[in-house]
Amino acid sequence: MATVNSYSGDMPTPDRTSLDQIVSAARDILEAEGLAGLTMQSVASAVGVRAPSLYKRVQSRDDLIRLVAEATVQELSTRLEPGATVADYASEFRAFALERPAGFQLVMAPGAHLPRPGVEYLLAATEPLLRATALLAGEEHALDAARTVTAWATGFIGMELSGGFNLGGDVEAAWDYGVERLVAAISA
Repeated sequence: MATVNSYSGDMPTPDRTSLDQIVSAARDILEAEGLAGLTMQSVASAVGVRAPSLYKRVQSRDDLIRLVAEATVQELSTRLEPGATVADYASEFRAFALERPAGFQLVMAPGAHLPRPGVEYLLAATEPLLRATALLAGEEHALDAARTVTAWATGFIGMELSGGFNLGGDVEAAWDYGVERLVAAISA
């Protein structure tokens, strides 16, 4: 008597998780465990599948890291209001970094070997700042001014996240002072 096997190797397996769920879980793992803890296995466990199943959606760990970086930049860009001032932009940039420090560092200070987000994601995130700096510095110097603001804010935030302000004083006051001086310096 022949047995009937309902399994067919040609039938597709049902999708148990989406790319959005994978990236969301990876972002949470990055924040909780750092880059070293962001593995295909840890993400698979978080979304309830076996690690090999992730490869249906994500080609490699580097691909996963790039997707996490892009999602991080995309979230940041949605938080930056069109028409925001340079001070508004800097404050939201800092608030985001303090909420998602590992994601911020992945995007703003990645190691040389780490994948970077696509340029289209970076352009979307910098557009509000470019508009704000153009109002202060003029169209001709908007990019230079935006780079100056971003570099200063990234450095300040990086020191803040790493506990680099050890000499006392009020870090909030230092931030406000820096933003005020930057705005004054880039104003035409």
